[in-house]
Formats: sequence, C-alpha cells, structure tokens
Amino acid sequence: MKRNNFSFFEIKKYLNKKDFIISKKKNNQKESNIGNISRTFLASLLIMSFFSISPIVVDFVKNRTIASKDFENNSKSSLKKLLEKKDIESDKVINQNFLFEDILIFDEKPTDLVRLSAATIEELFKSTNYSLEDVRKNKLVKPISLTLLPNEIKKIENTKKRKDFFIQIILPLVIKENNNIRLDRKKLFDILNKSKNTKAEKVWLNSKFKQYGVVNKDLSTLKIRMDEIPASMAIAQAAKETGWGTSRFAQEGNALFGQWTWSGEGIKPSEADDDSTHKVMKFKVLQASVRAYQRNLNTHSSYKNFRGARAELREEKKKLDSIILSEHLDKYAETGKEYVRVLQQIIKQNNLTDFDDAKLLPSSINLESLI
Repeated sequence: MKRNNFSFFEIKKYLNKKDFIISKKKNNQKESNIGNISRTFLASLLIMSFFSISPIVVDFVKNRTIASKDFENNSKSSLKKLLEKKDIESDKVINQNFLFEDILIFDEKPTDLVRLSAATIEELFKSTNYSLEDVRKNKLVKPISLTLLPNEIKKIENTKKRKDFFIQIILPLVIKENNNIRLDRKKLFDILNKSKNTKAEKVWLNSKFKQYGVVNKDLSTLKIRMDEIPASMAIAQAAKETGWGTSRFAQEGNALFGQWTWSGEGIKPSEADDDSTHKVMKFKVLQASVRAYQRNLNTHSSYKNFRGARAELREEKKKLDSIILSEHLDKYAETGKEYVRVLQQIIKQNNLTDFDDAKLLPSSINLESLI
C-alpha cells in the first residue's frame, strides 16, 4: 500500500498556516465580544431614556384629553356598556350629601307668597290669552309661574274645567324645569366637545356631580341623570298624587308629587301608623316641588331602569315617550303596576302628550334659543 509522506518544510508551512487561522478566529471573536458589549450598553441607555421620558409624555397626553386631567371623557364607551346592561350597577351608586341642597336654597329665597284666588288666576289666564286649546295648537306656553295653588280649586265642580285649570298651573312649571335641565345638558356637551376646560367649567361640573349624586366624577352617569322628564308624565303624576290639586298635601305644603322624607319638614299622612316616621315633603313654592320631583327621578336607585330606558331613546334619537318611560315607575307607589296603569290612563284620557313638545315663551335671553 502506497503511503503519502510529507516533508519537514511542508509540515512547518502547514502548522504556520494553522496558527494564523486560529489567531484570526480569536481576533474575530474578541471583536465580536466588544460589539456585543457596545450593543448591550446602547440598548440599556435607550431603555433608561424611555422610562425617563414616558412620564412626561403621559402627562402631556393627559393634559390634552377632551375633558382635562380631572374629567377624562370616556363617557361614550361607559354609556354604551350601561345601555348594554354590562355595567348597570354604576347608576345605582348615589352620593346623597348634596342632592337637594340647591333646591332647599332655592325654596328659601324671598318671594311673594300671596295665594291668588281661582277667580283671579282665571282672569290672569284670560288676559294673557293662555288657554290649553291654544297650547295644543301652537305649542307655546305663557311663562306664568304661580307660587301656590288656589284653595278654591277643590270647589270647581266641572271635572274638565278643574283638570284644565290644574294643567294650566302646572305646565309652565314643568317646562321651566325641563328648560333648566336642557340648558345644563347643552353646557355639558359643549364642555365635552372642547379640547381643554376652563377653571370655571371644572367648578360647574363639580357642582353638577354633587347635584346629581354622581361619584368618581363619572361623566356617563351624569349624562344619564341630567335629562328631562316628559311633561305629560309629570302632569299625570302630579294629578294622581294630588287629586288634580285638591289634596291636603298640595294645599298645605305645595307637595305635588307625594315625595316622602324621614328628616326635615314634612306633613304627616293622616292614615300613617303611629310608629311611622315618614312624612310628605313640603315646600314653600310650587316650583321647588317640581324641581325636587325631577331630581328624585333622575337620581334615586329605584328609577335606574327609567333612566336607562330614557338613555336608550336618546341613543336611538327617538322622542321621550311617556307611555314607554312610565312602565318603569312601578316602584314609585306601593301599588306597583297598578300605579303605572293609572298613570298611562291619565295620560291617554287627557291627551297629555300634546304638551310634550310645547315650548315656554321666553322670559329671558337664555331661553330664547330653546324656542
């Protein structure tokens, strides 16, 4: 077998070449290690820079939110969750500390508490051409604001005349309160559509959160609670609770809606048990009673389904239908569904929905835009 032999010079040449290759590999590995260290250092520097800068970026973004740092506008998504019944519990939480504070202050304001007779009021309506027939036709209501009901209303024997007389007294008061809410609601949406809020706007929002018992400055809850009550439904409830203005509560305490209270001033129901502590809330003026009624429906947890139904109608851009909404007032009285049936009967028999789109003739510049 033939063998392949290498000379000494060939072997030395081979070993020198091998040493060169090994040395080159070591140098390449050393350079690679240095490159890895450099890249690691650079990456660490970038990460530290990111965490140093990110708080500044976050603060900048927060300051640019639609309702500022204090009032982040996530109300649209929150409202959608509530309407889909995924977050229905959010409208049940109420801060009751300031719910009626503004109403009590309003009710204590000095005012002319002269009780006009039914005859004087009728003459006032005639002299100003204020009739329900005209309202049904032209949808315009004279801004006549009475502070007290006339005692003689119970003496009006003609049922239709007594009902119409009561409606004429109550209708301007209800529309006035709806106008106030409408102006507030317009201001709320104006604020939400701005890129930055002023200090005055933040103060206003805080006051509304208190008035409507909203916790955690939740804008979706405020939008749901700050809304109107259909005039037809308010009139029907006032008629039911007062016997069309003839009840003792209405005559003695301007209590148009039979709201209960366990503290403060009130009228003790004659049929109440001796150990019962509740009273019917009393007011100095009729307007305060209407405002308290609307605040009650717009905040109390018993009427969250009513507010949810109203919000759905708003979302679908539909008219606030008193027949649909009254279905959710079964907790207003102990009679439950029977109470709802009676309300709906009053609305239909007296064609009260004719007044839902009626406007109050302006008594101030602010109201002119609502006509």
